[in-house]
Amino acid sequence: MEKNIEKIRHSLAHIMASAVLEFWPKVKLGIGPAIDNGFYYDMALPTKALGEGGNEEFLQKIENRMKELIKENQKFIGKKVSKIIAKKLFKNQPYKLEIIKDLPGKIVGTYRNGNFIDLCKGGHVNNTSEIDFNAFKLTKIAGAYWKGNEKNKMLTRVYGVAFGEEKELIDYLKMQEEAEKRDHRVLGQKLDLFIFSDLLGKGLPLFTSKGTLLRDLLNDYSQELRRKKGWQKVWSPHITKNDLYKTSGHWEKFGNELFLVESQETNNELVLKPMNCPHHQQIYASRIRSYKDLPIKYMETTTVYRDEKAGELLGLSRVRSITQDDSHTFCTPDQIEKIYQELIEVTKEFYEKIGMKIRARLSFRGKTDVKKYLGEPKLWKQAEEILLKIAKQNNLDYFVAENEAAFYGPKIDFMVTDALKREWQLATPQLDFVQPKRFNLTYTDKEGKEQTPVMIHFALMGSIERFLSVYIEHTAGAFPLWLSPVQIAVIPISEKHSEYADNIKKELEKNDIRVELKNENETLGKKIREAEIQKIPYLLILGDKEIQNQSVSVRQRGKGDTGAIALDKFIEKIREEIIRKI
Repeated sequence: MEKNIEKIRHSLAHIMASAVLEFWPKVKLGIGPAIDNGFYYDMALPTKALGEGGNEEFLQKIENRMKELIKENQKFIGKKVSKIIAKKLFKNQPYKLEIIKDLPGKIVGTYRNGNFIDLCKGGHVNNTSEIDFNAFKLTKIAGAYWKGNEKNKMLTRVYGVAFGEEKELIDYLKMQEEAEKRDHRVLGQKLDLFIFSDLLGKGLPLFTSKGTLLRDLLNDYSQELRRKKGWQKVWSPHITKNDLYKTSGHWEKFGNELFLVESQETNNELVLKPMNCPHHQQIYASRIRSYKDLPIKYMETTTVYRDEKAGELLGLSRVRSITQDDSHTFCTPDQIEKIYQELIEVTKEFYEKIGMKIRARLSFRGKTDVKKYLGEPKLWKQAEEILLKIAKQNNLDYFVAENEAAFYGPKIDFMVTDALKREWQLATPQLDFVQPKRFNLTYTDKEGKEQTPVMIHFALMGSIERFLSVYIEHTAGAFPLWLSPVQIAVIPISEKHSEYADNIKKELEKNDIRVELKNENETLGKKIREAEIQKIPYLLILGDKEIQNQSVSVRQRGKGDTGAIALDKFIEKIREEIIRKI
């Protein structure tokens, strides 16, 4: 976020709170930060605030008042005060008092604009004249637990978007309209890919036969690319003693995110696995290893479980059951570059085939908050230098991001750009010098000395669920032929053409082409529309002429009617498209 636009967004959060207090002076305020594309403010709104007009009327009312306040050319004036004074200033604001209590030191920051004063460390415009009042908009209202904790009170979060100029806002709103049309939650239901059930629980998706086929096709390709480079499948159970994660370090870092399971027989506390790496390390540790055995490459696509907060769950993008197309490589330090080279090649090929552009984020430890990372600084420095060298050697489009590393090592996060120019972090090769030491993993080098192997974590899609949330929206559900759950819809014009249509269907199935026969007692137009809504790549329209010529009339998604063709020629064309993944 550019510095100036961040100041504008933060200032707008204050102006919004100021406007709300004018209408409802007893509103209790939480926090109001700048975020990507905008800002929000959490507040305890009275029920009557939304009134009969609902959210839209409320948002418009506050937005209009904000524009009036901006025109007043209000100055933002910062002042440091003692905590004693701050408590008097905010004596009627319990959430502010709680923040004051939690802040370190004896001095806190405040900012005033107009008649409004807020607890704040700063980052504001000097004057509201710097804000283009046509370049922001209040967009939505949502619930948010105070401090993100479900045990706390639910507050009202009012969101806004803001930009430097009006055109940027217009472009953003247009993109949001398109994003709504592509919402994977809506398309998932419309295309019959996945569902959620209240009886099952939040964040636990169920995939239909079509959705499962899509998952399997993607995973098969993911594993095929790695299998060709020597990765071998392994399998691990879904529960473990908690000792495994205490040794790995995950218990200390993420213990509150783990699902716990109690054994009725032994009363031992078990854990539903949140990741696979400690399991794969146990397979490695099961026998003595030599440098001649390395690299050892394991891969496993399996579901792991994390107790995500209910308020953070969102469609497939954030779930509690997470299916990773995971792999772990154990190698010597001088094999790191070769392994990374292979993983980069796999990543490039996969994302090129699915039509998504990638760039690399080198996620390093950084110099602040180092306590959250495990391992020796010397090893971290060595690992980060290796990743930087690899990025340069591969001519990756990369950038460095500090404080984004995993707790056990730096990583290359491949950032994928979708059709709406949004960027997502998906594939991730992670270098790990820490966990192998914690598990006392060893191999014997050429001199017969014991050494600790390096571990490289890698997931090509990251998680299948999150990948699908991105990919469904990227394609708007119009998957390429090789990934489409239904590749061909066979549509007879009338009942008298049904026998020929059935024969065509059987011939396509013999050639391993996924086909659906539209033999309902409906008009031709309705059957075509239904198939197009389902975004099926090819429709075969069959009538008297096609029977007479032993052909099929083809309608291709996005292109319309492409004419008649002999069935064998059509099958040849389709099979080639599938094999080439185009």
